[in-house]
Amino acid sequence: MILVTPAAPAHADEVAHVLAEAFEDDPVLAGVVGGPAGPARRTRLLHLFGALVRSGPLRAGTVDVARREGDDRVLGAAVWQAPGAAPGLVGHLGQLPRLLRVDGPAGLLRAASVQRVLDAHRPRRPHWYLQEIGVRASARGLGVGGALVAARLAAVDGQDAPAFLESSTPRNRRLYRRHGFVETAPVRGLPGAAPTGMWRAPRSERATPPG
Repeated sequence: MILVTPAAPAHADEVAHVLAEAFEDDPVLAGVVGGPAGPARRTRLLHLFGALVRSGPLRAGTVDVARREGDDRVLGAAVWQAPGAAPGLVGHLGQLPRLLRVDGPAGLLRAASVQRVLDAHRPRRPHWYLQEIGVRASARGLGVGGALVAARLAAVDGQDAPAFLESSTPRNRRLYRRHGFVETAPVRGLPGAAPTGMWRAPRSERATPPG
């Protein structure tokens, strides 16, 4: 059985490792950290996700981790941004030294450029935002990603709030559609990547199945 719980500060390093492994080949983040896939890129991603996890989302309780019942090992993690949270890099300025280890000032400028494009495509209506979600390679196919999404969306539905994300692959979009997301439009302006925006309306605005 897969259990999903809010991450504790002690999970920060493990969550960063899980996400760095999961996103090594992601085209959006390749434009941030630079360089070919391999150990150097994964190290840069580790610094990037270490900064992300230790900033606003972890303090706000919006980082979720998935584990097997009776096992403390983190199999997957999801980083969400709540409505009204500081956008973009603003919420991560306290982690500036760690961000600079991604690829120095040049990497920080690339990250800011990518973030500006993503922010420009986000809906103006306040919403929950799935920033990142990743699963260990050894745990893929076990339903970990679906469990992470479902757990947070249950809370989102409890608030009758909408949610938004970007997805880079058809496989992931199929998963998100099963959880009520619909495709909006491609995100244009990113080097080497064109993820698709996906929106999930509040529970009260979604069509009620007949019966």
